[in-house]
Amino acid sequence: MKILRIILPAILLMTLLSGSAIAQTKVATVDLQKILKGFWKAQRAQALLQERFAKDQSDDKDMIARLKKMNDDYEQLLSQANDPAISSDERDKRKQAAADKLKDIQGEKVNVDQFERQEMSTLDDQRQRMVKSSLDEIKTAVAAKAKDAGYSVVLDTSARTINGGGSSIELPSEVVYSSGDDITDAVLAQLNAGAPIDTAAPTVASPAPPLTGGKNP
Repeated sequence: MKILRIILPAILLMTLLSGSAIAQTKVATVDLQKILKGFWKAQRAQALLQERFAKDQSDDKDMIARLKKMNDDYEQLLSQANDPAISSDERDKRKQAAADKLKDIQGEKVNVDQFERQEMSTLDDQRQRMVKSSLDEIKTAVAAKAKDAGYSVVLDTSARTINGGGSSIELPSEVVYSSGDDITDAVLAQLNAGAPIDTAAPTVASPAPPLTGGKNP
């Protein structure tokens, strides 16, 4: 039985392609990241994520502005509560009003924090589901293309990210069998063959960044 692998560890490939296996194995390469970026369904999903992120940023900005207004009102009430020109009873009323306002501020801060955490989690979950769904369809197309062309192995040559010394380092995947044919463009063309005209070649947007704790304007 022929085995199709989208991503194979180098050690497995070395074993598979060693000795007489080289003569029996037909290898191709594919750049999954390139296909993912160019796949119209992935681009459409990314655009929806961008819209959701923009709305979240707008809502978060409104909540921060409301919190600032509440804090300004609190400072004003606190100042009035210490005004010696007004009666003792009136100062007590202002102090109580300031205390009530402070409770409202604390509650609103909790709401803002919960909103930011929830939306960040929701965006991340949607992004992961979008990538998984697109990759599943891409892998199916790669499998079909490989089967038609008689390839036993397809090696993903996308860049890999590793963490070292507190920073991220991009390293290319090792192409063990460098003479393999690259089927990236063929798979991408197949996937985009049924794309709607208005989304066939959209601008690829950067992934929506997570909310940043309400610090951004």
